[in-house]
Amino acid sequence: MTNRDLEPRLLRGFLAVAEELHFTRAAARLYVAQQALSRDVRRLERELGAELFVRSTRQVELTADGQRLLPHARRVLRAHEDLTAAFAPDPGRPLLIDLNTDGSGTARTVLERAREIAPGCELMARFESGLTHAAAEILAGRLDASFGRVGGLEPAVRARLAWQAVRYEPLAVLLPEDHALAPLPAVPLAALAGEEVYAGAGNPRTAEWTDLARRLFDGRGIAIAAPAPVAVGKAEFSRVMAKTRNPVLVTVDFPDMPGSVKRPLVDPVPLSPLSLVWRKGFGHPGIEALRAAAAGLAGVHDWLGVPEDGWRPEALSSTPLA
Repeated sequence: MTNRDLEPRLLRGFLAVAEELHFTRAAARLYVAQQALSRDVRRLERELGAELFVRSTRQVELTADGQRLLPHARRVLRAHEDLTAAFAPDPGRPLLIDLNTDGSGTARTVLERAREIAPGCELMARFESGLTHAAAEILAGRLDASFGRVGGLEPAVRARLAWQAVRYEPLAVLLPEDHALAPLPAVPLAALAGEEVYAGAGNPRTAEWTDLARRLFDGRGIAIAAPAPVAVGKAEFSRVMAKTRNPVLVTVDFPDMPGSVKRPLVDPVPLSPLSLVWRKGFGHPGIEALRAAAAGLAGVHDWLGVPEDGWRPEALSSTPLA
């Protein structure tokens, strides 16, 4: 063996393949590309100096060395999890959660239910908007959890996060109250052709939202509006909106704004995949309360259902490493 400092990731990849006996399923379980998983298994085999799997076009089987490694890998990974848990933050400290937007909405509903589930936990909310920014704060230890579209994050960032599917949030458009489309009860996407719709372009905190808009608008003749000053608070948001007069892509639960009307988008119904996100390996009773709240509410309100005419940039999933 050339290297005795085996990375837990290599053992985790080996274990997934050993349990699935299928590289594609194992890669999906770990949320990694199959090529990356295959590279990790080959690297582990080189470092151990042993062949761990017999591969064919139809099946994958453990070799004798693979069978010998299996219980050791499980013990090492359990010990690694125990070590991480032993140095986890004090479970009695407040948990800081970014809800993105102050006001009602899915994240606020989940938080309120979590407070009911775990009244002994101090769950503190903040409102800074954008999972791209929040994810960096989570990984730096300055934030504990947030909500947003995980599919819009860089793969290297996603690899260090855990998440749970919460809801497919229907999208809407915020319009100046005298806009030509304002009288409609719902706005067909085709009616936005020729419009420039604001979707956070130029704001590095909300890159995942701009990416969603780009996917939704592609081929429909809808342009993403040029960057605008990042507005904090209803008064500033309304002032900037009145100045630019661009429609704004929002969720149906986005707070009402003075001087504007909010209309759901239809034909198709666009959906934003929303997840609860936290740092992989981070344990806290507040996280468990948030997860329980999200799962319960999703079941009661069918938050994970997709209408027949629904559009989504990607399917929701939950990381199995949570």
